[in-house]
Amino acid sequence: MTTFSNSPRLLRGGIVLVDPDSGQVLRVIAMQYNPDTLTRTLLPQAIAGDGQDRSQALRLKGPPVETIKLDAEIDAADQLEFPDQNPNVVQFGIAPQLAQLETLLYPPSVRLIANNALQAVGTLEITPVQTPLTLLVWNRQRVVPVRLTDCTITEEAFDPQLNPLRAKVSLSMRVLSVDDLGFDTKGGALYLVYQQNKERLAQLEKSATLPALGLTGIP
Repeated sequence: MTTFSNSPRLLRGGIVLVDPDSGQVLRVIAMQYNPDTLTRTLLPQAIAGDGQDRSQALRLKGPPVETIKLDAEIDAADQLEFPDQNPNVVQFGIAPQLAQLETLLYPPSVRLIANNALQAVGTLEITPVQTPLTLLVWNRQRVVPVRLTDCTITEEAFDPQLNPLRAKVSLSMRVLSVDDLGFDTKGGALYLVYQQNKERLAQLEKSATLPALGLTGIP
């Protein structure tokens, strides 16, 4: 019997692609190793005033603009210990895992070809390609719709055929709020749950007292 039978199951962060209309899961990308850090930046959407209308100073137009950055590592070493069980890694290294992330930024090639054919026959307006709804999953309380804004890949080791064997991937994402997606969409509903979870967590933390700040009252 293993001594770790009662150990908690390690959850992995990842990305889920879903159909924006039906909510059907199209693809799940789990991180091989959870990043050590996740950086979030929130910029408030305050009303820009000219200094004359002071009634606007405390007002917000909507949820903050939130960006998320993380660095993930991908390494073929564990899979290469069992080559018979991982033939794709033996043949291609970690190129398939990298391609999974890279293609999040590409419109499907079949749509590019179709749009080119439409343009060739004189179609005046070609609708931009709609991508799946991208969700960053960072536990059950943080399932948030995002747009991938930057993907930087640093390949660090290669096999004799120059297939990458180890890489660092830096991902930058912008959270999509109800301002971006609307209230009556799958993504908008998921964003509201994300914000409401934050509000519930904030209520769990007890408020400090004024004496803790060296005050007996507000001057």
